[in-house]
Amino acid sequence: MFNKQRLTVVGVTAFLIAALGACSGGGAGGTDSTGSATATGQGSEETTRQAPPQADTVSGLRDTVRHLSRQTVKATRPHMVRSCTSATRRVRHSASTGTGTKRKTRTWYTTERYQDCEKVRSGTETYRRVVRPERWCVSLDDVDGDTARDDVWYQVTYATYDEALGTHEHTRMTFTPTGTGC
Repeated sequence: MFNKQRLTVVGVTAFLIAALGACSGGGAGGTDSTGSATATGQGSEETTRQAPPQADTVSGLRDTVRHLSRQTVKATRPHMVRSCTSATRRVRHSASTGTGTKRKTRTWYTTERYQDCEKVRSGTETYRRVVRPERWCVSLDDVDGDTARDDVWYQVTYATYDEALGTHEHTRMTFTPTGTGC
């Protein structure tokens, strides 16, 4: 019976080795001498083509650009200050000497000082509240090749806005917007 189990284990091991060898070496792809993957057969055409643009990028003809500065208003809020009071507490200490029935425990108390702090309101303070954050916007015509989609506003980063300022109107631009509308 022991030999039968051993034969079964050897057979299963040989099958797994053959299956793993077929998956790693003899297929359509493999590794070159540097260890990096290589593509052969039908998939090689796909690796040389460029990837299509991402879905979140937009393309169109530059129309106009707009910069909306940050807008703030004066507002008030509670002014919080840290208020501390001195306090004391009684701390128990103990020490033992000896062993067994001759063990003696001595207990004593000390007074420890500490600060009890909390934040409390003390009047109000004024600050500048942001009503509208700073935005850079670009308007595109013929968005993604659709001639019916004109004057579509996108919020962009400052770098994209600066790039759009440096180009002429109706120049094709492709970028990733940070938001829509302006």
